[in-house]
Amino acid sequence: MNVRYRVELNQAERCELTAMLRGGKRAARKLKRAQILLAADAGCSDEEIARTVAVSGSTVYRTKRRFVEGNLERALSEELRPGAERKLTGKEEALLVATACASPPEGRARWTLDLLADAMVKLTEHESLSGETVRRRLSENGLKPWRRDMWCIPRVDGEYVARMEEVLDLYAEAPDPKRPVVCFDESPVQLIGEVRKPILAQPGQLERYDYEYRRNGTVNLFVCLDVNRPWRNVKITARRAAEDYAQCMRELVDVHYPDAECIRGSRLGREHLHLRRRASRQCRRSVARDDRPEAAADAARDDEPSGEGARGVGRVPRRLDDDS
Repeated sequence: MNVRYRVELNQAERCELTAMLRGGKRAARKLKRAQILLAADAGCSDEEIARTVAVSGSTVYRTKRRFVEGNLERALSEELRPGAERKLTGKEEALLVATACASPPEGRARWTLDLLADAMVKLTEHESLSGETVRRRLSENGLKPWRRDMWCIPRVDGEYVARMEEVLDLYAEAPDPKRPVVCFDESPVQLIGEVRKPILAQPGQLERYDYEYRRNGTVNLFVCLDVNRPWRNVKITARRAAEDYAQCMRELVDVHYPDAECIRGSRLGREHLHLRRRASRQCRRSVARDDRPEAAADAARDDEPSGEGARGVGRVPRRLDDDS
């Protein structure tokens, strides 16, 4: 350590280091390097800095050298380290991924890191393999074999495929302003309020809010989306009743598509019977429905005669006639 490096910070660098030490979450090593640079800029000796910051003299020397030879960012950051050679080759890593995606051993519900490590020892020439090595390789490939996801697929038969093809063919048709295609769906949303005022974000610190919240009830969202143009409409209601559905359909026909001859899409017409009974005399336009594949069972019921409390709406397209 024959070379003595002198640290001279400008005002912007001092402000940056001071703000770094005052707040925010950063690595302890980075904070210590900031303290070293500020103390060196103030004229403290290496021995005094090492004693005050609780680091070795070599750390003080390396930090000052990297600042003088480079810049502030280089002095605060970690130097690249070669590290140990990867234990698993490309082929062995592919074998690990294939094993993790396969069924677990008999008597086990799922793969664990230890089970995968033992399996790799048997399948390769490695004498041992740590669970941490397995975890890192799986993380690089976005795999978590201990987690599962569930989905629901209805019975796939000829009717299901036919319904699916109808929807796909509808979306693939050329745009027709007189016969627009609109997707429709509804979703309940819980309204949540804050009990305590959140703390706004600052440089190096995210916005923070308290874990306690206040329940402000629920609302329902009716969402309409045009398939062929960048348009959508969200209607908020206090409930999800047939009357609300009817009002939403009336607005879709009279307000958003007044010149359309027929509005086509999915989920249009689930409450058609109620709408047909309560719609005004001005709502005479046709609204055609193409159900989603999973609604095949509802579509089959729609073709049956509907009673006073029935959900079906008959064959489509169905014209919204007045009450007579």
